[in-house]
Amino acid sequence: MPRSDTNAQYRLTLEYLETQTSGPLFEAMRAKLAGIASHSGMQGVFRLLGSDIFRVREIEAMPSATIAQPIDVNLLSATRRICERIAACGELGELFDAALAGLQQHFGIDYSMVMMLDRTMGRLYTVASRGYPVSGIGSEVGIGLGVIGVAAEQGKPIRIGRMASEYSYGTAVRDTALAAGLEWICDTAIPYPGLKAPQSQIAMPILRDGKTIGVLFAESPEPNQFRYDEEDALSLVAGQLSVLISLQQHEETAEKATLVAAPGEMAGSEIRIRHYRADDTIFVDHDYLIKGVAGAILWKILREYAGSGRIEFSNRELRLDPTLRLPEYSENLEARLVLLQRRLCERDVGISIDRCGRGRFRLIVGGRLTLEEMGAG
Repeated sequence: MPRSDTNAQYRLTLEYLETQTSGPLFEAMRAKLAGIASHSGMQGVFRLLGSDIFRVREIEAMPSATIAQPIDVNLLSATRRICERIAACGELGELFDAALAGLQQHFGIDYSMVMMLDRTMGRLYTVASRGYPVSGIGSEVGIGLGVIGVAAEQGKPIRIGRMASEYSYGTAVRDTALAAGLEWICDTAIPYPGLKAPQSQIAMPILRDGKTIGVLFAESPEPNQFRYDEEDALSLVAGQLSVLISLQQHEETAEKATLVAAPGEMAGSEIRIRHYRADDTIFVDHDYLIKGVAGAILWKILREYAGSGRIEFSNRELRLDPTLRLPEYSENLEARLVLLQRRLCERDVGISIDRCGRGRFRLIVGGRLTLEEMGAG
């Protein structure tokens, strides 16, 4: 077997001990295999039945063309610096951006993203990314799909060191199953969430009370960039993210937003907003903007603005509004606001939201609103 970082090869003499069908080792291997299977459309068909455990009796070095061992990052120091950096953040969006910037600066990870979980919809949505040509803010991954979705579903990190070989493993089994007459939907092989041809990926669940609330994801065009030590370090970063997400929520003041109204009729071009009640999808001038809870929030504040001219709102009042159907964990509200703020900024539709104090935000409308309710269909 080759060593992943130097290409040195060894022959192992093994003694079979047992086959495990449960326990931490089995579950970790099952989760990783599920991630590989999902990339080739084999979820539900390609699954782990047992983990064979062997004792290593002998290790023999084999002739091989080795490469220089890379200089390792001091992961303990890098993790400490990232945790210090994100602990100083005062807002959730700033927290996400600082974490990804820290991964690039201190870990050398150029491609990364943070996704938060919408448990009700069974999907994760991107709230921050770094290194990609387009941000992908608002893009979604289904729970159980790909390394990100499987990490969220299992609540365990998924690490793939050589994507090409491990993907081909899943593809080979898929071809065998097709030859045997097994059928499934052939268009379910999902695209990679970021890089077109990553060689290594890691998805680290962000857990609260043992339940997934999001995923910290990183990838590289080079193979074997995420080893066990990187997994441990990223686990610490994800744990700190979870603590700070919750802490920011608890530190919110309970004050209500001041009922500030806009100064008279807004001049400028028309901004036509179309809202579909079935899933709270929002279109702006016939172009899709956002959906779900973030769409419901935008529709609520736009209606209040159109009715009374009100422009300031508080997180607390949104959290207490039953019409928004917020999920169980309160940090999801803040994550939805980050998502909404960034989508509005990216699309540049003449509407934006800005922070105006802890737990408060201001709506800015740069034109004449026309609101259309499209009913439940």
